Amino acid sequence: MLRAPGIGPARFARLLESFGSAEAVFAADRDAQRQAGAPPAALDYLQAPDWSQVELDLAWLRRPDNYLLDRSDPRYPPLLQQIDYPPPLLFVHGDLDSLRAPQLAMVGTRNPTPGGAEIAWEFAAHLAGAGLLITSGLALGIDAAAHQGALDSGGRTIAVMGTSLDRVYPARHRDLAHAIAERGALVSELPTGTPPTAENFPQRNRLISGLALGVLVVEAATRSGSLITARLALDQGREVFAIPGSIHNPLAKGCHALIRQGTAKLVEAADQILEELGALAALTSGAPLTAPDRTPSAPSAAACAAPETLDEDYRQLLVAMGEQPAGVDLLVERCGLTAEVVSSMLLMLELKGHVAAVPGGVYRRLHV
Repeated sequence: MLRAPGIGPARFARLLESFGSAEAVFAADRDAQRQAGAPPAALDYLQAPDWSQVELDLAWLRRPDNYLLDRSDPRYPPLLQQIDYPPPLLFVHGDLDSLRAPQLAMVGTRNPTPGGAEIAWEFAAHLAGAGLLITSGLALGIDAAAHQGALDSGGRTIAVMGTSLDRVYPARHRDLAHAIAERGALVSELPTGTPPTAENFPQRNRLISGLALGVLVVEAATRSGSLITARLALDQGREVFAIPGSIHNPLAKGCHALIRQGTAKLVEAADQILEELGALAALTSGAPLTAPDRTPSAPSAAACAAPETLDEDYRQLLVAMGEQPAGVDLLVERCGLTAEVVSSMLLMLELKGHVAAVPGGVYRRLHV
């Protein structure tokens, strides 16, 4: 039924309600299926399903850590059950228990400023360290920074995909997707073999907000998919938060609009989200949220020094980088080295685990 053309979550629910089971839907005659709401595109399929495609889903399901949940499954996320027309089937790769953890969704632009990406990383690291699972969409930009912040703090994260789980989109996030599956889960409502198409991503946004207690918008333009997610969150009765930015930053205008309209609560620190969601999270998980003593974004003074094991030139480059992300051009100005030399040194430092590339073409120090 999931593969029948023209049958989305709403029609799926109506057909099950009319016939009582998926098996009964397929056993019914064409007129009964039509009267129950099956569209013309689905009628031929329901009379002669393509079982070869279903075999692809079953083959996927036989692989390790792959799961398929219907709404009667006790492991189906309870918050997702509450939204309008929940996914009739949920494909999951990773840790099923993570689906029931208290979650915060983080969304934003695919092309953030370096500061926006850093803020997303810092908030995710702090909140994941406090016990919130970070949910996002695996997209470039803010999504990736949020997932990575949660992972770097030792926390958990979920990626809701706009494709089926037998592929990763964008492809450059393959390693990130694998890391997420090890400490959280990849989730999709789409059957095996579904490619990235424009209509799938707004649909998946309702799952990002539906899984979570609230949604945090970091950077978003006035016409942004992130604002769609925020509005969906409101419709679902979720909390919405937004981080303000410079009035000169076009990527702050979407956040400012949400705040100005009273749609989102202004937040300037991660602990403000913990205060808002703490009671809800305790009801969900039975355990209170606890602000971490320290997050990876706030290294100790001793950690700020460049490692003694590095050559002097590399140590000076790390000191010049400071605690904010920096690009090659800025480091050239600070160090007086050529762009070629700085790029080569950054590559070596990245391989040794002293720096990490973050969205926006800049690098951030790692304190190890």
